[in-house]
Amino acid sequence: MSSSARLPSDAPSMKRPRRLLTQNREMRAIGVHNWSLPAWAGRLPDGRTYNTCPSAGICRHVCYARHGTYTWPAVRAKHMSNLRFVLDDLPGWEQAMLTELAAPKFRGSWVRIHDSGDFFNTAYLGSWLRIMRARPDTTFYAYTKEVRRFKTVVEPDPPENFLWVYSYGGTQDALLDPAVDRVADVFPDADAIHEAGWSSQEASDLLAVLGPHLVGIPANNIPHFVKKLAGRRFSEWQAEVDAHRRTRGDAAVRAITTAPSARRRNGPTPDEHAA
Repeated sequence: MSSSARLPSDAPSMKRPRRLLTQNREMRAIGVHNWSLPAWAGRLPDGRTYNTCPSAGICRHVCYARHGTYTWPAVRAKHMSNLRFVLDDLPGWEQAMLTELAAPKFRGSWVRIHDSGDFFNTAYLGSWLRIMRARPDTTFYAYTKEVRRFKTVVEPDPPENFLWVYSYGGTQDALLDPAVDRVADVFPDADAIHEAGWSSQEASDLLAVLGPHLVGIPANNIPHFVKKLAGRRFSEWQAEVDAHRRTRGDAAVRAITTAPSARRRNGPTPDEHAA
């Protein structure tokens, strides 16, 4: 969706958020403020559709931000209000964010951009880059699947106070080089992270950008998500989907993303070998 979209004349009103940055329990524990949008795709109260994660791949099927507290009406309304502000008045949102970040409490502090959502277009990413440069006393960090956009727009001249990690499970995974890029992958559990030789960020989310560049994230213990993950890493599941798309088309992709895979951590079943 373009950031230049405007409200239809008969659209229901929605107040702009009084505060842009918040702290959930996890972020408060490590002294980080966060900015959130609605996860992935949906429809605003005025009828417009949106996709805040245009490069989401298999991650959308097991997204923590589409479960639990994120679905509570008050939380969802806050995230919708944030998105409406960005879409309807990007310059106004940018100025409001700059004003909020001018408060003394943000000097020397951290802001995680996108507890849910992503840098869904270049204009929105550009606003964030200007904000970062204007507030050098605050450090910003983010996970992102917008690999191509970052390599084109951010990497040539990144703000000194911006750290990011590319996360597997998106449609642009093939552009990642774990020998060069800081990357995050979701693993079935902490033991799988250790066995792979990656470093977990479980002790603090800041380790995603401050620790070793191969970042392991243990999967959320949500039963139907665990079933879909079926013992795989996000990168492995996305690679399966990409391979099916290349050889068998979208119908096969839908089949392996909507039903749990027979694959377990000990490898493919005999039938999968035969396929």
